[in-house]
Amino acid sequence: MLKHAFRLFASLVFALAVAPAHAQSAKTLKVVVPYTPGSGPDILSRLMGDEIGRKHGATVLIENRPGGGTLVGTEQVARAAPDGTTVLLVGNSFTVNPALKRPGPDIVTAFDPVCYLTSTPLVLVVKGDSPYKTLDDLLEAARKEPGKLSLGSGGPASALHVAFEVVRRAAKVDMTYVPYGGTAPAINALMGGHITSVFADYPTVVSQLKAGTLRGLVTTSEKRVPPLPDVPTLTETKLASYVADIYYGIMAPAKTPPETLRQLQEWFGAAIAAPETAQKVAAQGMFTVGQCGAPFGDFLKSSLADYTRIIAEAGLKAE
Repeated sequence: MLKHAFRLFASLVFALAVAPAHAQSAKTLKVVVPYTPGSGPDILSRLMGDEIGRKHGATVLIENRPGGGTLVGTEQVARAAPDGTTVLLVGNSFTVNPALKRPGPDIVTAFDPVCYLTSTPLVLVVKGDSPYKTLDDLLEAARKEPGKLSLGSGGPASALHVAFEVVRRAAKVDMTYVPYGGTAPAINALMGGHITSVFADYPTVVSQLKAGTLRGLVTTSEKRVPPLPDVPTLTETKLASYVADIYYGIMAPAKTPPETLRQLQEWFGAAIAAPETAQKVAAQGMFTVGQCGAPFGDFLKSSLADYTRIIAEAGLKAE
């Protein structure tokens, strides 16, 4: 009887010892999203979390930390332990902010690249009933009436504002830039007749472009966007050789162990490539990239160099 009781006690001790280790093996991953709930990057993060949770049994928490031009969330992850439990969803502001000399972490040394998930076009739009059928039409009107025509975007000093400065400087036109808190309020102002045009991120205007209430004049993509076959790229117009889409990716704190970083790359790479996820991403107006590891790091360094040059040439300042 005593021997049986001892064996039972030993089994209980063993079970208690094993339980915490087993609980830790079911990993919890936090994705810090420095954008508001319901935004494109927030939706993308939740799609990634759902797929990773289903496939790997991990608990994926999405934490929205907007503010400071995305610096609030960026700084939080830069300070996080490099143990693979916290990652950052990044977009163009990740490389625009240091180009603007905004105070924040050194993105080259403070982070390790995980995966470049998706890209989405920048598109210059006017109202569907606008007299401007092409980019040339808009620029010619701007030359005839300097300062009268206007362009809005989420900004200031955003990737969308930078794209406008490239066009304005290349065309040598005087157009008034009007910053808004995001693309949606800029489009509302356009529809209300308060501004002439908007540089927009494609997901925000995809439904209105399809409906014809907005007309696309040009994109800054490398090639024509399949859903917008009649809209030329900026490079095609010969006005400027400029390519810059909105990008979204995942970064981890620097010095994350190589094996942990590889696991994150495998998880996010597989998640964005999953057919069901890719279909949902496409429905949001985003296009799958799925480039992980060092190539994504090289892309970010190139993006930082491009923004640094353009912002310096245009004389843009952080607000």
